[in-house]
Amino acid sequence: MIAVAACLVVLGGLLIAQNLSSGNGSAPGTQAAAAGVTASGSASSLVLPSAAAASGSASGSASATASASVTPTATATTATPSASPKPTGKTASGSVPVAGAGQRTLTMTNRLQQTIWPAVAADPNHPVAATGWVLAPGASLTIVIPDHWDVRVWARTGCVFNSSGTGHCVTGDCQGKFQCGSTWGEFPDTLAEFNLNAWNGMDFYDVSLVEGNNLPMWINSSGGQSTDKINANGCSAAGCTKNANETCPAALQRTYGGQVVACLSSCLALGGDQMCCQGAYVSRTACDPTTWPVDSAAVFKKAEPFAYSYVDDDATSVLTCTGECNYRITWGTSS
Repeated sequence: MIAVAACLVVLGGLLIAQNLSSGNGSAPGTQAAAAGVTASGSASSLVLPSAAAASGSASGSASATASASVTPTATATTATPSASPKPTGKTASGSVPVAGAGQRTLTMTNRLQQTIWPAVAADPNHPVAATGWVLAPGASLTIVIPDHWDVRVWARTGCVFNSSGTGHCVTGDCQGKFQCGSTWGEFPDTLAEFNLNAWNGMDFYDVSLVEGNNLPMWINSSGGQSTDKINANGCSAAGCTKNANETCPAALQRTYGGQVVACLSSCLALGGDQMCCQGAYVSRTACDPTTWPVDSAAVFKKAEPFAYSYVDDDATSVLTCTGECNYRITWGTSS
């Protein structure tokens, strides 16, 4: 089993190398680069493919300087556009959706004490029925997803939407749209990244804090031939899920209304080749978080030991499942 596990890690690394430009990836098989943002808020050379138009700078409308507060402009509500899916995750008949041939299920669960707005940046080759939802505290939602799926999922916070589905979110905003379509959310946000049926019937998935953290999250798999390495309470052999915002250094904090709403990566907060692992620091040996002025990777790894804490954190962060695996994303902390 040890040899098999080692092979899976190697395969994960190979897929990462093949699918991510500049060695900057946090997600096996995705096209997502960890977008570096300078202190002035401009995107560095590690830009998201086509994301400059989709999301603006990686830091969105707020300043990329981590200590800068975001001035509240509206009171967050749980108003849901009439055209949006119901947060119960049930069909009109009251039953939970069932995957058919060539499909899986993805369940999203909110164990936080706040309303969140999950979203997915759609895979245009394998679309899903919706790309934005709302989950009240304690609510769950199950959707059907394609057997081949290369996407990132995140949750937005502090959102206000009108009846037409336009508005704004404090974190994770996707151009003010309830349905995000193919638009990625503004950084920093905690990401669930999936590449289903990526290689020889194997799925690759992970939780990524490479761009930063806005909410604690973990992923469980079921129905496949692989053992889930994270239990239902968000704990792995390396530790349990905590909220990185609670231990975020002042230099990395994103605040709103006097509260820390996100923790930026050192790349987003400070910029520069060293923190963004580019230029002279692109190699794995040169990209060393312990040499950064503020080690965001250590903060993130302590909060979520199974998650990507920086771009080269492959060995402890690539998760795999073989067969027709179903997934559950949980936002919350281990109790």
